[in-house]
Amino acid sequence: MKTHNPGSPEAPSVTQLRAELSRETYRKRYRRVLKSTVYTLVVVAAVAVLVATIWMPVLQIYGSSMSPTLGEGDIVVCVKGSDFKPGDLIAFYLGNKILVKRYIAGPGQWVSIDENGNVSVDGVPLEEPYLTEKALGDCNIELPYQVPENRFFVLGDHRSTSVDSRNTAVGCASVEQIVGKIVFRVWPFAGFQALT
Repeated sequence: MKTHNPGSPEAPSVTQLRAELSRETYRKRYRRVLKSTVYTLVVVAAVAVLVATIWMPVLQIYGSSMSPTLGEGDIVVCVKGSDFKPGDLIAFYLGNKILVKRYIAGPGQWVSIDENGNVSVDGVPLEEPYLTEKALGDCNIELPYQVPENRFFVLGDHRSTSVDSRNTAVGCASVEQIVGKIVFRVWPFAGFQALT
């Protein structure tokens, strides 16, 4: 004959055991998915940081020297390298700042700018559909000007206010100063576009 001890706990039913097992299985699965998600996010963030610093720096535009092409606060993506063609937008270091200007001429080429702001390279006038106005601007170099070896002659699109290769304060960008070529504007999102 079985006796019931009032102080001993009652054994759980099969239904209760199944419910507890299901709850524990769910908890383990949830932890595994959460851990996997966190690891994935960390890896994606690390890869994004690596890509942004090594191959495709992301830059924010300050000032108006590149308007109307780029405005204050625009965010652009740059591709590392120094393989440019005339008209490309490039980023380069000047002291502790990064400037963005338009590549006009390369090493050994002759640049001339007349009083009205018309630019010629090796005697050939440039077509510059990206400009809204032309100006000689802040120019203290002797024209025509020959671009030195391993350097790039660059101009801002807002020619009347831009300080660029026309002024010895900036001069021509050297190969070592180059960050790369601007390829996309990513912000503001409505203005997203390829810039090559």
